[in-house]
Amino acid sequence: MLKTRIITAVGLLIGLLSIVFFASAQVWALLTLGIVLLGMSEWSNLIRLSKTQMYCYVAVAFCVGLFIVFMSQTSLAPYQTQVMLTLLGIASFFWVVIAPVWLITRKTFGLRFVMATLGLLLILATWIGLVGLHAISPWLLLGVIATVSIADSAAYFAGKRFGRHKLAPEISPGKTWEGVIGALFAVTVYGAVLCYYRQYSPWLIVCLWLLVVLSIIGDLVESLLKRQAGLKDSGQLLPGHGGVLDRIDGLIPTLPITLFCIYLPLFTRFNVHG
Repeated sequence: MLKTRIITAVGLLIGLLSIVFFASAQVWALLTLGIVLLGMSEWSNLIRLSKTQMYCYVAVAFCVGLFIVFMSQTSLAPYQTQVMLTLLGIASFFWVVIAPVWLITRKTFGLRFVMATLGLLLILATWIGLVGLHAISPWLLLGVIATVSIADSAAYFAGKRFGRHKLAPEISPGKTWEGVIGALFAVTVYGAVLCYYRQYSPWLIVCLWLLVVLSIIGDLVESLLKRQAGLKDSGQLLPGHGGVLDRIDGLIPTLPITLFCIYLPLFTRFNVHG
């Protein structure tokens, strides 16, 4: 199992690095849209949509994604940033305010329309995070992804070796507080290295800690959905990792919130002085 996970992870890393630096902005947007559409189909499975409903659901997400991509080439170009910022803001509010309460109460939402709308907003916001951070700097995007990946791997190994105290046994019995500590320790080392070699502010480490917390919340929310749906994995696309959502669950909160925190001050300043 571990060998399969490593092989899949290496393959994904090679694929990511192959396109993140060489794909144009539009090609990157369309490629990543295809990936999140796979995640959207898995979300539809988690909330138990029928096959016909799933096809319609993914088609709606595809049309919304294409609309956002090509807004810049139409008379709606001035509104593209507002649309993106709105989606990022909604997603950020959910992850900071609603998601923690949801995890505490473990409430099951029976209205599929509500859950479908939630998935559409959250996963499209993740896609906007991928596109927006890539546009700012591929290195910034890779830095966020690396933080989540390092935290995830460290939590896995620390939990396996030292795990004694369960983090959320009713949601994800395999996760432990020792794993959380391992994740925080690993990203602290990662942040310290970046601060030393790149002369970044030590506050970067605090930001990385916040990303770790957000990634854990994203992981737990997906675990809660899987538990409520009676599924072990969101899909079977990635050997050793499950589905697309299983692989990006920690990025679903971190990418939109990172981009929102970057965009909001710039957008506010532009509106005030522009």
